[in-house]
Amino acid sequence: MDSMGMLSLIFLVFLQSPASLSLTVSTSKAKVVVHENTDAVLSCQFKTEKETNPRIEWKKKGKDITFVYFDGKFSGSFAGRAKIEGATVTLHAVTQKDSGLYRCEVSAPADHTNLGEINVTLNVLVPPHTPSCEVPSSVLSGAGVELHCKDKLSVPPPTYIWYKDNKALSTTHTTDTSFSMDTDKGTLKFKSVSKADSGQYRCEASNSVGAPKSCVAHHMKVIEYQLSMTTLIAGAVGLFLLIVMCCLGVCLCHRRGCCRKKEQKGRSTNSYNPPPPPTRNPKNYKHTQSFMI
Repeated sequence: MDSMGMLSLIFLVFLQSPASLSLTVSTSKAKVVVHENTDAVLSCQFKTEKETNPRIEWKKKGKDITFVYFDGKFSGSFAGRAKIEGATVTLHAVTQKDSGLYRCEVSAPADHTNLGEINVTLNVLVPPHTPSCEVPSSVLSGAGVELHCKDKLSVPPPTYIWYKDNKALSTTHTTDTSFSMDTDKGTLKFKSVSKADSGQYRCEASNSVGAPKSCVAHHMKVIEYQLSMTTLIAGAVGLFLLIVMCCLGVCLCHRRGCCRKKEQKGRSTNSYNPPPPPTRNPKNYKHTQSFMI
């Protein structure tokens, strides 16, 4: 075989190779990050060699796989708020529930490789929401106290700052401060509160998406109990007088026989003693009937 025949054979093999008949599916952006209530474009491009009417499907993967686009129409919560151009899908007014992993599938039965797919990840960012704050209304002086602040809806998770009387508290714990703050968990801890810790407390949540949000301020009152020596003596004297009065009452009851009467009454009701049988006196015996033998 000459060189020209060899080249012709190689060219013929190349034309009939599976690579030339394969289906290709790609995306221009595998990770999509958008803000809440905006549009999200999930890109999917495909190229076929022979198939002129490929089947296009979009699915969302989670605990269960749900259809987004199937049989030429959108399904479920995506119906009425999405559109498709080619194989690229645009979701309108997305929320945090739309975040997740999406898969574009293209079927081309006429091609050698008749199925292709790509994954696109959607992350919807959510600005801070008003956090829930837990602040005790009153607490005893010297007790340990923990204040809580939480915003479960923000994406990414927010950081927290506590305010007392509209002044931001220090996030760095030192020996001079009576508290410690965790800006990630939203806690404010007091090992031992004092009168100076009384005031209006509120928490602020913030992230990179939107404006920070704060809860309504709550008043925490620290109560101090000061027991004077006079109060202690008066309490002891009152207890002593109460004991003396109880003792006098018991003695008086024994003297008057109240306790004995009660004991006798209790015994008479609890036990019964029958009377003795009558005895006959021989002197008083009268013969009332005679017997004949």
